Amino acid sequence: MPKFAAAARSALADTGQRRNLRGATAAAREREAEAVAATDDWDDLREAGRAIGEATLLRLDAHLEDLERAVTGAGGTVHWAADAAEARRVVTDLVRAIGADEVVKSSSATTREIGLNVALARAGVAVQETALADLVVQLGGDEPSHPLSPALHRDRAEIRELFGRTMPAAGPGLSDDPAALAAAARAHLRDRFLRAPVAVTGANFLVAETGTVVVVESEGNARMCLTLPGTLITVAGIDKVVPTWADLEVFLQLLPRASSGERMTPYVSSWTGVTPGDGPREFHLVLLDNGRTRALADEVGRAALRCVHCSACANVCPVYERAGGRAYGPVYPGPIGAILIPQLNGVGGAANASLPYASTLCGACADVCPVKIDIPEVLVRLRGAVVESRRRRPVPTPELALMRGMAWTMGDPRRYETALRRGTKWARLLSRGGRIRRLPGLLGKWTEARDLPAPPSESFRTWWTRRQA
Repeated sequence: MPKFAAAARSALADTGQRRNLRGATAAAREREAEAVAATDDWDDLREAGRAIGEATLLRLDAHLEDLERAVTGAGGTVHWAADAAEARRVVTDLVRAIGADEVVKSSSATTREIGLNVALARAGVAVQETALADLVVQLGGDEPSHPLSPALHRDRAEIRELFGRTMPAAGPGLSDDPAALAAAARAHLRDRFLRAPVAVTGANFLVAETGTVVVVESEGNARMCLTLPGTLITVAGIDKVVPTWADLEVFLQLLPRASSGERMTPYVSSWTGVTPGDGPREFHLVLLDNGRTRALADEVGRAALRCVHCSACANVCPVYERAGGRAYGPVYPGPIGAILIPQLNGVGGAANASLPYASTLCGACADVCPVKIDIPEVLVRLRGAVVESRRRRPVPTPELALMRGMAWTMGDPRRYETALRRGTKWARLLSRGGRIRRLPGLLGKWTEARDLPAPPSESFRTWWTRRQA
């Protein structure tokens, strides 16, 4: 994944994507605002969601043990995965043991996080995405651009062209009417649902007291995945746990209003273990850590683990609206991705270290978050972590070297006065019309998007000393 700034610069050049994002996020904001305004106890629900999430994280180990006992007691099997590689290995081994060469899959950010599709393909297993937006991304060899609608960057005409090119059964006369596109996708997927022996899903919530997995969706494809194939594999982060059904009730009111502006998600599917004669004959739950325990140890950063992945923060973010989701990487786009990815993967890499800076810190994301995650606060903390990680490098970055030089200069009055006089002289030589359009060298990064006023011929300190005399 490239640095955010480089990826965003490339995305800004795509005027079609910017137009699609602007229209879609504006419509989403309007729907969500109407749904929130129509809910009298919205603030109380948000506070309840925050409190439940925080309390759950503080006792996550006990809740996970309860969940494992309940799933096992209901005939399911629980697998623990410390990282993405172990999760991929568990799922791949399960599919191989069944002898399957094809799986159907519902939308899941967690499986994208571990790179499951690529791992299964390398093992000779064909993966069929079944959610419409994920199908569009898969057929286009693309990357998702929105937490809720991965194909948000494409319009109807582009999807019609893609379906016509990749779905022979769609026919050359396919319309770009949404109903026609949905019908073409349904026909494309029907046989795959019926013949696939294995399904892979994610999970929105895991109810610890009963071992129940809950998925919310708007198309019904996840429900097909969890009822038709003989083996069901669910991959979920350990942060998806809620202690009780009463706790789940709060989140089922928060999530649809914040994500799609609906009072209730069209499909809410829940399943507990296996039931003879009904649904899958085998159920496997893969519980993924992959950095979540590290995030849990941070008193401020662990707030990101309360996220219910509603996409409300992305819809109000001015940076996301212009840069699009693919600049954040293929897993968690938007403001939540800017705080979650660096915590899961660490801030050591250049790409991860750039994400905490992908924000204006305007606070709009915190205002709309249904579980009250203070995203700007976590961003500031992560920026501090990035700076600290750079201090330990044997060769300092240019920025750090510059800051150290400034600290040395400003640490002594004589050095500071000398630097100020000389700097003012050169800065005035660089100015045109009272503005500095371009600073030299590495400082030119600062003036790529802004001008600087030329400094006055006399500094305040000089003026003050002269006035006192």
